[in-house]
Amino acid sequence: MDSNLLKKIAKAMVAPGKGILAIDESSGTCKKRFDELGVECNEENRRLYRQMLVTAPGIEDYISGYILFDETLRQKTDDGTPFAEILKNKGIMPGIKVDGGPKELALHPGEKVTEGLDGLRERLAEYKKLGAVFAKWRAVIAIKGDGLPSGACLRANAHALARYAALCQEADLVPMVEPEILMDGDHTIQRCAQVSAATWIMLFEELKGQGVALEGTILKTGMVLSGKDCPTAADPETVAEHTLKGLLENVPAEIPGIVFLSGGQSDALSTIHLNLINQLEEEKPWPISFSYGRGIQRPALKIWAGDMNRVADAQKALVHRAHMNGLAALGRWSDQEESRVSF
Repeated sequence: MDSNLLKKIAKAMVAPGKGILAIDESSGTCKKRFDELGVECNEENRRLYRQMLVTAPGIEDYISGYILFDETLRQKTDDGTPFAEILKNKGIMPGIKVDGGPKELALHPGEKVTEGLDGLRERLAEYKKLGAVFAKWRAVIAIKGDGLPSGACLRANAHALARYAALCQEADLVPMVEPEILMDGDHTIQRCAQVSAATWIMLFEELKGQGVALEGTILKTGMVLSGKDCPTAADPETVAEHTLKGLLENVPAEIPGIVFLSGGQSDALSTIHLNLINQLEEEKPWPISFSYGRGIQRPALKIWAGDMNRVADAQKALVHRAHMNGLAALGRWSDQEESRVSF
């Protein structure tokens, strides 16, 4: 393990004013999104869409890395250039989603554990040859009543994340560890705060137990939010305060950076929340940025909708959302900045 290399990559992933763009949707997820727009989800259309994403002019000003899917890491542009090479030439680091997805957790109805550790060492070696410099593994934690998540669910997912992270660092790939607490449900923000704290505590216990170097690890996590069906949703200022408080109390200072996922939030709200968190006066031991998928892609996908004549407009929309979130990562976003660009 080259600890200096891991630290260098991890630090670059959370460079000031930059974040990570997640384009690691599986073919099944792509189909759902393409179906909504009447676009056939075949391999060529997926390639064309992702080509639009990776070749967007100026995206490198606000994006430090792309998380790719297995298929995407192997794809090439029209002229035969691998996507990973395009990204590296723009100064953007290619990453790769490596987990096998959440499966039912035995003896724990309603809970899941992410699988994919079998053969991971060999897959990581191949992904590195294909150009990846970091990886991502997502766990999903559901809040249901007072009983879930169970301690067994938290422990199982934290242990899997830690074993994945250790294998990544062995291969000189920076691990992005992502325990996502789902917004599904009617839980309050206070309940989400409790579960978030328990999840982060368990995760870092397991990472340390597996010997993972925290200085070469990125935390990707959700903000502390009310459930989507909560009768009294917390306002953005409360979300920012609860989120930062939980992170400060439960995430070690050694972590080089924290990036948020946007799942379940609107494009605008994910930007507003990130901006407010970074505007809070408390001293933060790590940069706080973004690793958004839909929160950046959604406007571009709607504009593109399979029409190659609209690629330029879609790319402008993509770069605009990346720019707005880059400002939010610095605490400098505003309505005026949002309206400054038209496309």
